[in-house]
Formats: sequence, C-alpha cells, structure tokens
Amino acid sequence: MDLARNMMVDSVSRLHPTAPLHVAPHQSVRTAVELMRREHVGCLLVCENDQLLGIFTERDLLKRILAAGKSLDSPVSECLTPAPALVDPHEAVSAALRHMQEGGYRHLPVVENSGKPVGVLSVKRIVHYVVEHFPKAVYNLPPDPAAVPDNPEGA
Repeated sequence: MDLARNMMVDSVSRLHPTAPLHVAPHQSVRTAVELMRREHVGCLLVCENDQLLGIFTERDLLKRILAAGKSLDSPVSECLTPAPALVDPHEAVSAALRHMQEGGYRHLPVVENSGKPVGVLSVKRIVHYVVEHFPKAVYNLPPDPAAVPDNPEGA
C-alpha cells in the first residue's frame, strides 16, 4: 500500500475521530480536569451554543494554571487556547497531519462547515493509521531493535 497516496486520498473521517467532550467557558478548570481524568482524554473542547470557542489541553493546565500559580477554580475561559487550528471531516489526512506538525499540536478539533464540533483527532489516531499500512514492520519489531540477545533463542 502506498501510504503517501492514501494520506492524500483518505479523509479525516476515515480515522474515526473521538467523539467531542466539551465544557462551557464558565466552568472551572477543576471540573474540566475531573472530566478529562474520568474519560481518559488529553483535551476538551470549550463550546457555547454548539459553537467552538477554544480547546483546553493538558498543556494549558500545566502552563497557564499550575505554572502560573492560578487556582483550579478559575474558569476555563481564562486558560483555554482560543481559535484553535481546525480540521474538516472531509479534509485529507495529510492536511490534518500538516496542521499538527506545523503547530506542534497533539489534538485537532474536527468541525463541520456549520461550525459544530463533531470530533477530536489525536496524534494517536494518526499513528494507528500509519501502523495499518506497515503492520509487519511495526508488530515484528523487538522492544529494543538494537539489542542482541546473549544466547540464541529456541531449542
């Protein structure tokens, strides 16, 4: 399979983005972090009336709350990343990967033309997509490819 060609042909929806979890801008950082922990996610979308205002990530928590000495009771609106890079569900995987690489993002909100968030695309989903194209090469790698066993394996 030709990965480069497939990345330009396959759409973001082919990666099955995670369903969006969101909080309102007035909710506390504490509430957002509790939701992130409970759902095992690295980001939440901050929405009001089904419209995306921003994204709240683990990095935002570290840099804008903990490192700044702010209270976890601060509203999410004070520490979110406003106007994040977006991706359309019909956009090519290569375009989404380019957005992530250029911006250093690990998550991209997937938003329809109406502006309504329909998912979140993570680097993890893209890695799984790449692995689909090279299963033998990836799954047959030893834990440390540079390590050589002292004794031959087998009988």
